[in-house]
Amino acid sequence: MSPLVYPRSTAAAVAPYARIKQHLKDELSRGRWPPGAPMPSDAELVAQFGVSRMTVTRALNELRAEGLIERVQGVGTFAAHLVRVASTLRIRDLHEEITARGHRHHAEVHVARQEAAGEAVAQRLGLVAGAPVFHTLIVHFEDGMALQCEDRHVNPGSAPDYLHNDFTQVTPTQYLLQVAPFWQAQYSIEAALPTAREAKLLGIGRDEPCLVVQRRTVGKEVPITTARLVHPGTRYLLQGEFKP
Repeated sequence: MSPLVYPRSTAAAVAPYARIKQHLKDELSRGRWPPGAPMPSDAELVAQFGVSRMTVTRALNELRAEGLIERVQGVGTFAAHLVRVASTLRIRDLHEEITARGHRHHAEVHVARQEAAGEAVAQRLGLVAGAPVFHTLIVHFEDGMALQCEDRHVNPGSAPDYLHNDFTQVTPTQYLLQVAPFWQAQYSIEAALPTAREAKLLGIGRDEPCLVVQRRTVGKEVPITTARLVHPGTRYLLQGEFKP
């Protein structure tokens, strides 16, 4: 099958993975693949859209995270059985969220280094205490206002080139979704006060309530990353979505 060709203006405005994702969502909504039916393989989508396997993987992982498809390792991709109502939280890049609102995103990197993993971080990443781990501390801004303090540790075995990135130009989420697609994600959400350092970086008081998201993603075999995402409560709204 020949690769799909899009008008230049459309192709420039929409990322390749997003085009694949939207195409599959449209076909699912039309009933092309009933629940449980096999869908095109990764290789077929690569040939159809003329993109890399990494791009296809990102599109499929996002559809799986939204509960629209099921991926079975070594078997294939299937249309999900949408018989349950579920509340889903999709791992979405903050840069994309901000630019979708028509606003400007920029990031300040305060830490980007390899260090020895402490006990808690090592346990969450499946490592032994003291093993090498990548650590970044980044503050994300929307139109000049601090929106998120991202304190992240990454398993070097999952993303060995992580620290080679300029995180003022690409976010950790953007990079990790490309090189280390996750098969499982765990998260917790709570209202909490920031640490002294987080308050300083976000430009808020120590007594200002924040929305704190703790998130961990796991690949096919090993954990990928664990992150603490702190948002000033007055500047951030967490939204979910229900789909039948």
